[in-house]
Amino acid sequence: MNATPDMLTTTLKMLAALALVLAGLGAFFYFSKRVLQKNIGASGGKMIRVLASQYIGLKKNIALVEVPGAILVVGIAGDTIRLLTKIDDPAVLDKIHDPTSERITPSFSDHLNKLTRRFSVSKNGE
Repeated sequence: MNATPDMLTTTLKMLAALALVLAGLGAFFYFSKRVLQKNIGASGGKMIRVLASQYIGLKKNIALVEVPGAILVVGIAGDTIRLLTKIDDPAVLDKIHDPTSERITPSFSDHLNKLTRRFSVSKNGE
């Protein structure tokens, strides 16, 4: 008799066990994403929005955060967030919310498309 196990049978058993474990993990993540997250954060609307953020140094930036009734200017450094000032003047709020002064920040994909177009044009032109 041959005491060593058949290599093909052992490989198939190992792959079946791996598939079973991966299917269990997939079912768990599906369940947790679909069912459990519906109960978390059920407020629906966004009460807090980041209007703008500007880096001023290494791991330091200033952000305009809109909350109902005011706009907060916060300083963020490392793991610390400090309130610098609160903007509640109606004239300043109207100026910040003015759609003509609002710039739309391009997304990462827009930047990437712009760069790839630039390289493709330079390669085609050569």
